[in-house]
Amino acid sequence: MRTWPGRPYPLGATWDGEGVNFAIFSENATAVELCLFDGPDSPQESIRIRLEERTDQVWHVYIPGLWPGHHYGYRVHGPYAPEAGHRFNPNKLLIDPYAKSIAGTIQWSDAMFGYSIGDPKADLSFDTRDNAANIPKCVVIDQAFTWGDDRLPKTPWDKTIIYEAHVKGFTARHPDVPEHMRGTYSGMTTPAVIDHLVNLGITAVELMPIQHFVRDKHLLDLGLTNYWGYNTIGFFAPDIRYATSPVRGRHVREFKTMVKTLHSAGIEVILDVVYNHTAEGNHLGPTLSFRGVDNSAYYRLSSAEPRYYRDYSGCGNTLNVTHPRTLQLIMDSLRYWVTEMHVDGFRFDLASALARELHAVDRLSAFFDILHQDPLLSQVKLIAEPWDVGEGGYQVGNFPVGWAEWNGKYRDTIRRYVKGDGGQVAEVAYRLTGSSDLYSMSGRRPYASVNFITAHDGFTLQDLVSYNNKHNDANGEMNRDGTDDNASWNCGVEGPTEDPAVLALRERLKRNFMTLLFFSQGVPMLCGGDELGRTQMGNNNAYCQDNEISWYDWNLTKAQRDLFDFIRGLIGFRKRHPVLRRRRFFQGRHIRGSEVKDISWFKPDGKEMTDEDWYAGYTKSLALRLAGDAIGETDEKGRAIIDDTLLILLNAHHEPLSFTLPAHKRGVRWQPILDTSVAAGTEKEVVILKGGERYELEARSIAVLQLSETP
Repeated sequence: MRTWPGRPYPLGATWDGEGVNFAIFSENATAVELCLFDGPDSPQESIRIRLEERTDQVWHVYIPGLWPGHHYGYRVHGPYAPEAGHRFNPNKLLIDPYAKSIAGTIQWSDAMFGYSIGDPKADLSFDTRDNAANIPKCVVIDQAFTWGDDRLPKTPWDKTIIYEAHVKGFTARHPDVPEHMRGTYSGMTTPAVIDHLVNLGITAVELMPIQHFVRDKHLLDLGLTNYWGYNTIGFFAPDIRYATSPVRGRHVREFKTMVKTLHSAGIEVILDVVYNHTAEGNHLGPTLSFRGVDNSAYYRLSSAEPRYYRDYSGCGNTLNVTHPRTLQLIMDSLRYWVTEMHVDGFRFDLASALARELHAVDRLSAFFDILHQDPLLSQVKLIAEPWDVGEGGYQVGNFPVGWAEWNGKYRDTIRRYVKGDGGQVAEVAYRLTGSSDLYSMSGRRPYASVNFITAHDGFTLQDLVSYNNKHNDANGEMNRDGTDDNASWNCGVEGPTEDPAVLALRERLKRNFMTLLFFSQGVPMLCGGDELGRTQMGNNNAYCQDNEISWYDWNLTKAQRDLFDFIRGLIGFRKRHPVLRRRRFFQGRHIRGSEVKDISWFKPDGKEMTDEDWYAGYTKSLALRLAGDAIGETDEKGRAIIDDTLLILLNAHHEPLSFTLPAHKRGVRWQPILDTSVAAGTEKEVVILKGGERYELEARSIAVLQLSETP
């Protein structure tokens, strides 16, 4: 086959209309071979091409006349010296780190490992078996796609409602999605899905990992699989398993169509991305890509014993973000998803691992510096999971300006409060008002806090009020996996029950959780399926359950339909009331001549809370007034934002409580608009109350009243 020298940039396989340029980085390799295959299932390459050109540690070649649809991989030569950090083995076909499409999945065998399984020397041994028949092939693709007038919605942070979803689980059982489209990118474009999200009021879907990932061998041996996808091997390639057709990179176009369709409905697409580690595991893991391309460049190795990996992810390895080429890989991947795939933002899994310059998490790390100065990436939504499993990895509140964070402290505090734990009100006050204790000092805004009650990891909302303990036996680990710290309460019965009192209490607590979520300052994130009362039957670590345990059930009971309507109403109310989504933190004082402070806190007797009161006896009940005429902000045209004044009454006690309503001046009237003790279909007389009158709030309930002044 005729070849030309080609170019060292861009990395990966790039078709220019006349041929394909191949470029791959390897600092320590002695030789690189490009292998071309006749198809995705070909057991052996049809052609090997030795790359003779090397520029700035990038090996490259151009093949004129080669077209999209060709399958390829690499064999990289170099020292096999694990004790020195090198694990080159040309017997192993490797996935291109910059592959834009990966066909098929791994067929596990001992040939997938660079060492001989069972050898007494373990990974210090060398395996000569060829793995080409077992590893998926990379695919050259044509990036052409008709985007038309597609534009990023660019929803402001303060108006954002995030919905965390799994591409497969969302539609796998949906009766109104055509069967061949269920569980796919195309399934996400169907009217049934779009209508559900729009009717609910969602402005952004946060998709669990869709970058090509590996299904773990140990799970397959147990008859399970990796469902969540936090096991990435291809940072540029959408996973082929969510495509209706695996033919020649067609799934890339299906992904783009999904994004375009969601955009047309005004919905942003945020990707959950895993740049902290790869699927190659620890020193005993398989050789799939990075390990064989240049192990010491791509991974954080022990300085004392380079045979071993530093593991801040809990998955065996950590990507070496201190190496410029690894950092470039991440940045190139992020830019690719924004420019070519039109995504609107990213949620970074175990983001603290990306900020470890040496060992400690560093807010001034190169990773943050490059993101902040990048004119493209600095303008999309950046969300951190602000922790990893290493020492000092819990960094909630410590990410720099420009970042939002999953607020784990919000989740834990609200769970404990609604559950009925005492001594929470001071912490609750911070969480409801945007967590100024975490974000204000660094110059960030309330929307730096992504508030959530539940997420993919842990109990669903239904299970949070139905189980005291995890029930993970289906995972095959004797119920030892998953956290034991759930801050959940089963309302008196573990699991399913037909007791009407228990069921009623569970529904009330779910309404409490959702009311607090959507009435809190910050950005609310709803875990997909919670609006449907989805249960995982007590499994709080369903990462390996690609089945009915994880998939959404669309066969709804009346109670589930009522819950959906309730949450939809909350989201709609939040959208209509800017006092619930402020862009600045409360000051606790009069704003621009308002007769009341922007926020006030009250005891059940109607008196304002003092500093002593926060820690003296009012452990489960309080009220807060949000002054709509004291927001102190302007809209995009410079007009002052004025809203209704709201009063929120909170009672987490197991007994009813009488609240005296504030009366800061004559003529104050309070109109009840929401009471979580009132079930759907239950009539409760709405009585407008005067300031100074009492509102009887049931046990474990929340009420919201709106100021209605009369002359």
